[in-house]
Amino acid sequence: MKEDVVEARPAVVIGAGQAGLSAAYWLQRRGLSPWEDYVVLDANPGPGGAWRHRWDSLTFDAAHHLHSLPGLPLEAPDPHEPASAVVRRYYGGYERTFGLPVVRPARVASVERTEDGGALLVRAADGRAWLAEAVISATGTWDQPYWPHYPGREQFRGRQLHTHDFVSAEEFAGQRVLVVGAGTSALQFLLQLDAAGARTAWSTRRPPQWTREPFGPEWGAEVERRVGERTRAGLPPLSVSAATGLPLTEQYLAGIRSGVLVSRGPLARLTATGAVLADGTALELDAILWATGFRAALGHLAPLRVREPGGGVLMAGDGVSVVREPRLFLVGYGASASTIGATRAGRAAALAATRTLRRGSEREEAAAVVR
Repeated sequence: MKEDVVEARPAVVIGAGQAGLSAAYWLQRRGLSPWEDYVVLDANPGPGGAWRHRWDSLTFDAAHHLHSLPGLPLEAPDPHEPASAVVRRYYGGYERTFGLPVVRPARVASVERTEDGGALLVRAADGRAWLAEAVISATGTWDQPYWPHYPGREQFRGRQLHTHDFVSAEEFAGQRVLVVGAGTSALQFLLQLDAAGARTAWSTRRPPQWTREPFGPEWGAEVERRVGERTRAGLPPLSVSAATGLPLTEQYLAGIRSGVLVSRGPLARLTATGAVLADGTALELDAILWATGFRAALGHLAPLRVREPGGGVLMAGDGVSVVREPRLFLVGYGASASTIGATRAGRAAALAATRTLRRGSEREEAAAVVR
């Protein structure tokens, strides 16, 4: 790559979702100047992070609770407005209010060490690059939908799609649809599809983990603790539903009573015209919706070799510092994948990154004195 294409910045944030914007805010509060000392690289053409891609039928009242970013509370929107529109407007206003230095579209292809190991080189897919002393990666999970493998999946002649690509339940009116997955998104899709006139069936690998436990601050802290234990051990994070369970709301209780939210059990295999469940039941299907979640989007970090043998990334006690690369900080990963966790992690990553930059400056000053 030509030298004049590379821009040097003390810090680079990758991703302008909840975690990335929080990190940018706190970098600024810690004294870093936008554009001069740090930039935020975002793959999207406009504000909103992963939320800008959510289906229009996901209204704000049906979405997982969105927590405010630091310094600018989220005012109560119309609960029936699409969540994607609410978040695009809120994140866009946030970027303008604080003058955050967001570069877009700038899809990061890789982060690697320089030949002398003295810095990290962040390369965008379009050829631009940034040389950084600290990198905060806040790429979340949206770009990494998880498609599980089942025998016969390639043979099925009907439509298959992941929740990542879902647009409208009305597309499936009158069709026989199997929803695979045990998270809250599966519940929402099942109810929407049923209301739109689809004939649904639900498959989960294990019985749904319903809970009456209130989803309050203590519950959230316990979930983050459980997920954090895994990332500090270098293990892949738990899925959201595995960590939280499924809330027995009145809406979901009604779905259970109607039979829509009753799992038919594990999926065994697919056929050309449908599916066979573990108990031997054969289903004739027109479509399969894989509500099987997402994995952390960390492909751009492959050159750094930060993954452990089990596939996870070993995190330090602060939950954001990567043990194998002290100049790299992960937010929106593991315990910080929720919006409230991402906001807190953004602050923690900014504090850790600025400490790293300060130590680097102190080493340079000491070396200058010796010379």
